Order: sequence, then structure tokens, then C-alpha cells
Amino acid sequence: MFAGLVLLVAVLNFFITSGSAQYALMAPVIVPMFMLLDVAPEVTQMLFRMGDSPTNVISPMSPYFALALGYIQQYHRKAGIGTLFSLTLPISMAILVGWFLFFSLWYAVGLPLGPGVPVR
Repeated sequence: MFAGLVLLVAVLNFFITSGSAQYALMAPVIVPMFMLLDVAPEVTQMLFRMGDSPTNVISPMSPYFALALGYIQQYHRKAGIGTLFSLTLPISMAILVGWFLFFSLWYAVGLPLGPGVPVR
């Protein structure tokens, strides 16, 4: 269930790059849905951010994608969208998997997310 939400957010990030707009569309559905499953809203927000941030760099709709493409073309003239995508995709996926594994460990141990915010 947690991995499904992270993957859904990561895929939707290709179409809606603004994190706040994407959360405004998804939060009225995912927060109450996860609350019915006894998952704290803070955990839902954390899962959303884990899916949103690593895929920002590989989303062609992001304004920073064009900026990164401009920078890479300063050093490698023949670089294009495919070059940038192929260079950033492994990093993005490694961060996505790493953060999810780190969160899974954090959740399994039961450490609090912050002062007064239990993970369960």
C-alpha cells in the first residue's frame, strides 16, 4: 500500500510537476483513505514527498529540466533530452528506492517522525 502510493505519486509527477498542486489534488482522497487504515496523516505526507522529490529531476514538464539541459549542453554540445534523462534516471531511481527502504526500516522500528508525532 505504501509502495503503491509512492509509485503513483512518482508517475503523476511526470504530468503535474508542482508538488503543491499535486498534493492539493491528491490529499483529499489519500489522507482520509489512509486514516481509515489507521495510518497517520504525517506518514501519508511523508510517502507523498518520497514519491514527489526524486522524480522532479527526470520530469520533462519541470522548468528545471530545461535549465539542466542547458547546463549539460555547455559541456557536451550534442547532449539532448535523452542524454539528460539517461544520466539522471539511475540517480532518481536509486534515491526513490533508498528513501523507501529507509522509511520501511524507520516504520518497522517504530521511531517517531518528530516531537509528538508517532509513526503509528
